[in-house]
Amino acid sequence: MTLEHNQNNFKKISLGQTIIKYQVPRDIFITINRIYEKKYKDLKPANKQLAGKIEKEHSLFIRGSSETSDFNMLSLDVLNWFEKMFTHYLKNTLPVNKHEKQIVSIWVNEMKEHEYNPIHVHQGSLFTGLSSVMVLHLPESFGVEYSATNAPTNGKLEILGNSTGYFAATDYSPTLLPGDFYIFPYDMRHCVYPFNGPGFRRTLSCNCDVKYNPVLNRGRI
Repeated sequence: MTLEHNQNNFKKISLGQTIIKYQVPRDIFITINRIYEKKYKDLKPANKQLAGKIEKEHSLFIRGSSETSDFNMLSLDVLNWFEKMFTHYLKNTLPVNKHEKQIVSIWVNEMKEHEYNPIHVHQGSLFTGLSSVMVLHLPESFGVEYSATNAPTNGKLEILGNSTGYFAATDYSPTLLPGDFYIFPYDMRHCVYPFNGPGFRRTLSCNCDVKYNPVLNRGRI
């Protein structure tokens, strides 16, 4: 699956800020899952840097700083694909011109029952940038919904918008499928609800710093 194919198959969701949903190419999807499973013992735990109440949180890529060293388990093809997707997002939102971007971290969360991710935001080396969620594996069921079964939330991702008021779209909680990939700004609050029962929920997140001048890009829609 090429980038051009992705460009014809993306969905924009507006909550004041923009979320874009893509489909991960099959080769990228298989490669990431394979690397995670085969190299698991060599991956660096990422729990200290993350908000999640999740035992298995592991880094696949870290761009080193004065406090950390470089770490990478991903191929150049996979990293280039992430770069292209963040470029596509920036061209199809404001668009943001004259910017600099850099992937700073990529990690995998593997949740089992009762684990969850509280409401949080992301940041990299900068406070401005883009994050993402890629669905790598889902359990056969998220378990029993103890009430309000017509509106299931077990195991769901929820992204909270910054727009408010009547008739405004204020949050987004999609039905996830393996291969879904969502990109959104660092400061969009989001969370993942716990589930119950056997199996696991595996997702990847990638943070990309974006340095740009918001004044020069004001109103560029």
